Amino acid sequence: MARPIVLVFFLLVVAFASQFEWEEQSGNEVEEILSISQKQWHNSKREESVKEKIILSQEKSIQKLNELVRGLREQLLQCKDKIKAVNNTNSSD
Repeated sequence: MARPIVLVFFLLVVAFASQFEWEEQSGNEVEEILSISQKQWHNSKREESVKEKIILSQEKSIQKLNELVRGLREQLLQCKDKIKAVNNTNSSD
């Protein structure tokens, strides 16, 4: 009768010990997963920051291009006015 009691006691000890080990392993896995998710979050924030900088740079380029287009339109209007003036003076001769 003592052998079955010892055997049951031994099995209980093994079961509790293995349960403790599993909890410890799962805790480490959770920490690793959290660490990985934090790294991914930081990487996504960096990517977002880079994208914002690119967008701001593109907006500045677009503003410069718009200013250049305005200047060219003004020059074109001036040229048209000069051509009209020349045509008017030539037609009146």
